[in-house]
Amino acid sequence: MAVFNKVEFDNHEQVVFCADKESGLKAIIAVHSTKLGPAVGGCRLWDYVSDEDAVYDVLRLSKGMTYKNAVARLPFGGGKSVIIGNAKEIKSEALFRAFGRQLERLSGSYYSAEDVNITCADVAIMNKETDYVLGLEGKSGNPSPFTALGTFLGIKAAFQHQRGHQDLSGVKVAVQGLGAVAYTLCKYLHEAGAELFVTDINQASIDRVVTDFKATAVSIDEIYDLDVDVYAPCALGATINDSTIERLKATIVAGCANNQLAEGRHGEILRQKGVLYAPDYVINAGGIINVFYETSPEGYSAQAATKHVEGIFDTLTEIFTRSEAEQKSTHLIADELAQEIIANGL
Repeated sequence: MAVFNKVEFDNHEQVVFCADKESGLKAIIAVHSTKLGPAVGGCRLWDYVSDEDAVYDVLRLSKGMTYKNAVARLPFGGGKSVIIGNAKEIKSEALFRAFGRQLERLSGSYYSAEDVNITCADVAIMNKETDYVLGLEGKSGNPSPFTALGTFLGIKAAFQHQRGHQDLSGVKVAVQGLGAVAYTLCKYLHEAGAELFVTDINQASIDRVVTDFKATAVSIDEIYDLDVDVYAPCALGATINDSTIERLKATIVAGCANNQLAEGRHGEILRQKGVLYAPDYVINAGGIINVFYETSPEGYSAQAATKHVEGIFDTLTEIFTRSEAEQKSTHLIADELAQEIIANGL
């Protein structure tokens, strides 16, 4: 399998393929950059169709973490890992201990944390074999509420820039994907007076949000066609693509999913359509910000983490303003901001 000639390969410092026969572990760890500090990014457990899909995902996500950590002004580089398999079938203590041993072999160049299908309990098992993990219970814990808060504030920043106010009363929001982060985001939006339209592959997740927040359930495909103010992608990436982008009626795209644009050119298409896009790795940085405060010499502080997360509003406002002034898509402005910080330091 070729790696170096993949479009997603961006001078990654290290890409490690890991296997453990006894536990069934098959994993890939990608370290994109350690210029600002050790690479930090979550571990995702996913049943990829092919090994190539897993490589594609881990390369994109690790680069995204470099940029996310830089724009969030964290002394972290960027990395990511994926474990290949069905979460309902392969999870075991042996699996996560084996992965922990793989992390240990990297000697601190990469720290892992939770991501899709990985819980704080899973990370705690890794911790039995290595100290190179973050997001532990009793320390920073579950990052989801902080990611949700940052996403909510990002939606408000988009409204402030586009419409001159932050009042979400009566605003219609289409939320795609209803995992832990999206559930809390829906809670914030409901309390702010927004009207929710939701979808997910899990019916129980839909039912919960419909019951708790008076949301309207729609089909997975229908979510793109709704006459709403905001489209909030909160599942897996690449939902802004050639087949969906012309269907969107929302004037704001702001959600917590990673890699929302299937290709960079889709960011410019959104701009030309008059759609304000909140770059994914900026708006969803709340979780990694919270994790950073676990490393504080003074000990973890939820108050300090929350204050830092609130800065996402100001960062997005800067990006939106620069985008308008320079007539460039917001995702390019975000990339330029990240590159400036990486080049010049925090």
